[in-house]
Amino acid sequence: MNLQISTPAAPPRLALTVGPVLYHWSRQTMMDFYAGVAASAADTVVLGETVCARRRELKLDDWLALARDLAAEGKEVVLATQTLIESEADLRLLRGLAEQRDFMVEAGDASALQCLAGGAPFVLGPHINIYNRPALAEHAALGAVRWVAPVDLSLEAVGWVNPPADPVRDAAGQPLATELFAFGRLPLAFSARCFTARQHRLSKDECEFRCLRDADGLLLASSEGQPFLVLNGTQTQSAATQCLIGEGAALRAAGVSRLRLSPCSRGFLDVISHYDSVLNRGTSVAEALRAIEEKVPAGGLIDGFAHRRPGLEWSVA
Repeated sequence: MNLQISTPAAPPRLALTVGPVLYHWSRQTMMDFYAGVAASAADTVVLGETVCARRRELKLDDWLALARDLAAEGKEVVLATQTLIESEADLRLLRGLAEQRDFMVEAGDASALQCLAGGAPFVLGPHINIYNRPALAEHAALGAVRWVAPVDLSLEAVGWVNPPADPVRDAAGQPLATELFAFGRLPLAFSARCFTARQHRLSKDECEFRCLRDADGLLLASSEGQPFLVLNGTQTQSAATQCLIGEGAALRAAGVSRLRLSPCSRGFLDVISHYDSVLNRGTSVAEALRAIEEKVPAGGLIDGFAHRRPGLEWSVA
């Protein structure tokens, strides 16, 4: 009798997306950063200024040229729109992104949906408030083919909104892909005010681009001296860094097929490598966590929202 021993199938690969740079970095720093990303294990790169329209180190033509360079290196490129539209100039840039057809666009807010609906397929960004299946289906009918879940949704809730066994279908009848924010300081809120300028007693229109001095935002502490929030121009972030590198099984069970890694100023290329090694090649989670903890900005690691707990909690011993 010949016995055949079946080998368990490898889990499906989790694609890695480099999210947009949320901080104000110099042009040269950005170019150097994306040169490294081009040679990394990342599958997708999201480009564009999503936080503040006054940050003009790169203009639309620069972003498009960079997108072509990354595409030539085999990366899928997505162009992100600004999250908070405040002026006619912002709308012109939004329309320019929507009208180009070389790259898919990620909608940062509802105004982007007005420009993108009924046209080329697009991505739903994490700040479009989708918290239930009917809402996701409604946006899929407009032309969305992928959604990035809001950062405060638990893994369980993500699986309810877009169940892997019965996924929401896009306009072409294909399953809508789910992407989750898996690394980085969590973007929590946006405001028409610039908190960084206010901290330096400057007006928003004459901010002197002080955020260039803070490569990972301006850290705030509580009255007890604990890291609490980060000011990043018009954006408020968590002080701690979301890290879901040890959640491979739970991510796949929730139907997540893509992970968003949000750039930081130090060691980010190593973070991409660690996520790929652990989640797609089965290397040690503990070793990767130790290496990541040494590189993340001050504030520590968190995963609370993913487990239906306060966002600042960290469940890994």
